[in-house]
Amino acid sequence: MKKRRLGNSDLAISEISLGCMSLGTDIKQAKHIVDQAIDNGINYFDTADLYDNGKNEALLGEILKHKRKDILLATKVGNHLKNDGTWYWDPSKKYIKEQVKNSLRRLQTDYIDLYQLHGGTIEDNFDETIEAFEELVNEGLIRYYGISSIRPNVINYYRKHSTIISNMMQYSLFDRRPEELFQHFKENNISVVTRGTLAKGLLSKDGKTLIDQKAKDGYLTYDSNEVNHTILQLENILEENQTLTGLALAYVLQEEAVSSTVLGASSPEQLKENIQAYEQHFSKEQLTEAASITKQSIYTQHRE
Repeated sequence: MKKRRLGNSDLAISEISLGCMSLGTDIKQAKHIVDQAIDNGINYFDTADLYDNGKNEALLGEILKHKRKDILLATKVGNHLKNDGTWYWDPSKKYIKEQVKNSLRRLQTDYIDLYQLHGGTIEDNFDETIEAFEELVNEGLIRYYGISSIRPNVINYYRKHSTIISNMMQYSLFDRRPEELFQHFKENNISVVTRGTLAKGLLSKDGKTLIDQKAKDGYLTYDSNEVNHTILQLENILEENQTLTGLALAYVLQEEAVSSTVLGASSPEQLKENIQAYEQHFSKEQLTEAASITKQSIYTQHRE
């Protein structure tokens, strides 16, 4: 498993990361998946305080507590959890500095490698939020911080006024909107960590069978017929022993601004399939053709 530098930090992150939201609540099953990930060179594990109302962090903390020095832990904050299980957006300094203590306790660690703001709107008090993260870095509770946003106006503020090292954002062959931002990320030493790279499974081996379930009314700028037609076209450029999943991963990882793609796995078999797909090789010509088949769109909202 190759590793890439995350932003201008000293963190070397595996090109494939494990998104932990889909681990479930069975600790034995979850441990099997996490151990398999580590055995295959995955060193980055992404969770959030919102997932299962904190239970996902607790599950991950129990599994990884004896392997802490060998892995990188990333979690997120900003969704204020209430006792009844609901939440509301709260990027305040007070909440962030309180909630990090809860995440540290659940994760059974005394520091978080990457603490991410789990969203953001242009109405936020950006400077207050940034101040909270900077103080946590100075206090040694987090090593670095980043954001998780697709809004250009939010991204641009943090790019210009903070020391974020990363942005987690949806990026795939079916969602190429982030590409317009990549040059800005590279110029500012900010890495992209991708999510949704398989487009709800549409770019997996089951893509065509999932259209009625995942894209009955279309997917972003694609209607359902376009989704089906695009999948067929992408499959046509595959060679023997290549898969649609492999193409999807290779496409996003060809980009210099991308450090890692976060993939969930609810079973060891699914994780194994993802790793095998990652190990496939694709020519530059195939990746260029994949780009010509899919749409190059841009964000139309949240620009100013």
